[in-house]
Order: sequence, then structure tokens, then C-alpha cells
Amino acid sequence: MTIIVTGAAGFIGSNIVKALNERGENRVIAVDNLTRADKFKNLVDCEIDNYLDKTEFVERFQHGDFGKVRAVFHEGACSDTMETDGRYMMDNNFRYSRDVMDACLAQGAQFLYASSAATYGGSTRFVEEREVEKPLNVYGYSKFLFDQIVRQTLPKAKTQIVGFRYFNVYGPRETHKGRMASVAFHNFNQFRSEGKVKLFGEYNGYAAGEQTRDFISVEDVVKVNLFFFDHPEKSGIFNLGTGRAQPFNDIASTVVNSLRAMNNEAALSLAELVQRGLIEYIPFPDALRGKYQCFTQADQSRLRAAGYDAPFLTVQEGVDRYVRWLFGQL
Repeated sequence: MTIIVTGAAGFIGSNIVKALNERGENRVIAVDNLTRADKFKNLVDCEIDNYLDKTEFVERFQHGDFGKVRAVFHEGACSDTMETDGRYMMDNNFRYSRDVMDACLAQGAQFLYASSAATYGGSTRFVEEREVEKPLNVYGYSKFLFDQIVRQTLPKAKTQIVGFRYFNVYGPRETHKGRMASVAFHNFNQFRSEGKVKLFGEYNGYAAGEQTRDFISVEDVVKVNLFFFDHPEKSGIFNLGTGRAQPFNDIASTVVNSLRAMNNEAALSLAELVQRGLIEYIPFPDALRGKYQCFTQADQSRLRAAGYDAPFLTVQEGVDRYVRWLFGQL
């Protein structure tokens, strides 16, 4: 049966397509918007059965043009948290997602979609409960509102609906994302161009570089998606993070030491990296004061209760693998 991936040329979508191929699934319909054509590179090593622009996909899907569809991985969205065009954001992230979900429900296809930890916004608790969801921007709100529709729909749905609240995802195939790419990606490029990594200094009670986030490898994101794909009886909204908050210092240290290792240079401690000027702290920007999350950490209770029991890569493990992948692309 056919599998559809929206946002297929994007970061997470293309990694899902590749993972499906590795399972022998080649009847994959890729849906995306290639106005930014450079995203095509993410699909060059993938096998797909067809490609459609996002503007024509929903209507054709509603009309049953693709025959029996087993599942839709809905990764397509505007992921720019700085986007201020609310009409565009709601049409792209909310309305479009509703249309895709409704078509899946009508045709009995599994619906696996990308939500976001941005639904929590300024909260200090990260558990899938309505009272702690406080989005700070229209991107977070678009994801939050769709999650509310999903919650209303789940009790009467006769097919799988599962949403993943992605935390800070990093890994291969994100080059096209520009300023919205991961911290690891930017640290890698900054170190190669400037010979140092710059991090924010002390802020809000956190020491320099010690602001912490739940950084998760796209490898783990894909594994969780495929676990639920294999278990269509499981539905719900789930946090998708490692459950382990790590500081930005860990990302920067791993990036620098991974590059040093490829140069046959010994690993250095954080203190040594700072002392040698390989990591540098800059004043916290005034423009971000009061708008910056110093801590995120996924509560994994519901994910684990659903039966996913595999370990997650640490920053040190995942970023080292990613740096070696990036270096191999040069």
C-alpha cells in the first residue's frame, strides 16, 4: 500500500522517507513545496513513487486519487518561530493539517503528524496537559490549536491519530533550514569559519552556556515515528524528546572535540576550550530577555507507557555522529 509523507523534502520528512526506503518501502508519495528548490537535495538518495506539490495534494487525496493509502506522515509545516504572518501560519499549519487529517479519517489511513514543544511556550512543565500549554508565538499557537482539535477527534476516531511534540531536533538533512537549523549545525559552521563557537553568557540565573534544552537526534525522532507506524492501535499526543536536558556547553564542546578528533587532536575539557578561546561567551541579547526558554525537558511518561522503551542518544553520542556526517558532506 501507498505511504504519503508531507514535507518530504524537509528535515524530518526526508529522514522518514529514507528510513522507509531502508525497510523496503518504495511506494512513497512525496509532498512538499519546492519554491526553495535546494531542498530537493534531501531526496536525491531516496526512492519515491511520485511527487506532488502541497497545493494539489489535499484535493487529490480527498478524491481518492492514490488508491489505498496505509499512512500519512504529516511533517509539512511552516517551522519558522519568527514568522509574524498569522494568516499564513494558520492556513499552512492549522487549516491544512485539519484537511489532511479529515481525509485520513475518511479513508482509514493512519495519521502521524508533527506537533511541537512550542505548544508549551513559557511553561516550566512539559507534560501533555492542557493547563501547561502556553504558546508564546503564532507558530506555537498554530500547533497548539491543532492539538486541541485532535483531542476532540480522538474519542470517535476509527483510525490512528498520533502527534509528536518535537523538542530541539538536530541531525542530517537540515542544511536548507538556514537560521532555523539546529544549534549543532550552526556551531559546526561557526567553528569551521571562525575557529570558535560563541554562546550566550550568564542569564536568568544560568551560568554562561548553561541554559539547557532537550536536544534530540533526528535518528531517534524517526525511530519513534516508525514505532507508532508499526502499532496502528496506539493513538494520542506524545512528547518527543530525550527526557534529558543538556546545556548548550555540551553541544559546543562535542562539536569542537569531534572536529578535533578528526584532526587527530586530543579532546579538551570545557574549561580548556574556553581558556583557549575555542568557546567564547557573548552578552545575552537584550532583544531576547523575557522571551527565551532557559530550560526544556520532555516528560516521557506517556511515550514510555505507550510501549516505546528504546534508549535515546545523548548529546555527546548524537552530535558526534552528526558532526562526522556533516564533515563527510564537505
